[in-house]
Amino acid sequence: MIKIIIADDQELIRESLRIVLGTHDDLKVVGVASDGFEVMKIIERESVDIVLMDIRMPGMDGVYCTKLVKEQYPNTKVIILTTFDDDDFVFSALKYGASGYLLKGVGMDELYKSILTIYKGGAMINPDIATKVFSMFSKMSQDNMSIKVDETSIKDISKPEWKVIQQVGFGLSNKEIAQKLFLSEGTVRNYLSSILSKLCLRDRTQLAIWAVQTGQTIKGFNNE
Repeated sequence: MIKIIIADDQELIRESLRIVLGTHDDLKVVGVASDGFEVMKIIERESVDIVLMDIRMPGMDGVYCTKLVKEQYPNTKVIILTTFDDDDFVFSALKYGASGYLLKGVGMDELYKSILTIYKGGAMINPDIATKVFSMFSKMSQDNMSIKVDETSIKDISKPEWKVIQQVGFGLSNKEIAQKLFLSEGTVRNYLSSILSKLCLRDRTQLAIWAVQTGQTIKGFNNE
């Protein structure tokens, strides 16, 4: 059973999502919240797998709440639900550890599949904004917006691991990477664990951002 919090300052959206997601036997909405403070209160008393997080909320917004959730409850995954008007916040939300970024107009079946993908360790960015996100990551060159890695450990990354890094940068899930590189999903997970440990990164989202910022999505196969 996947336990979910729905965080949105609009009651209609909260209740609509609660009703729709409640029709799935493998999902359980354990709480709804109108801002980040309410999200944190729910997580304090209830084990939560996924937070469906709006960005623009009063009190505590979704970006800062994402940061707190991932710092204090790293196993809880965050899916950002937003609109095109929120794209200035994309980078910050993903930088702080969000595993998904979807538009509020997403179909309910697609949202359900995204929840399952992210619960299993994958990542999901709405196709309509994936290109915009990729372009934005590539242009983020300011030091305070960059993902830092342990530079001394880069030399320890093996060629198979570089191939996995490249695919993570493209936003592929473990299953998709396994199919593309002719590996088992277990092997991909092991590679990712090793990569994150070597580079001192928190999760695959940080790895994906770093891969795009440093051009690994272009030169990944040439790394030794």
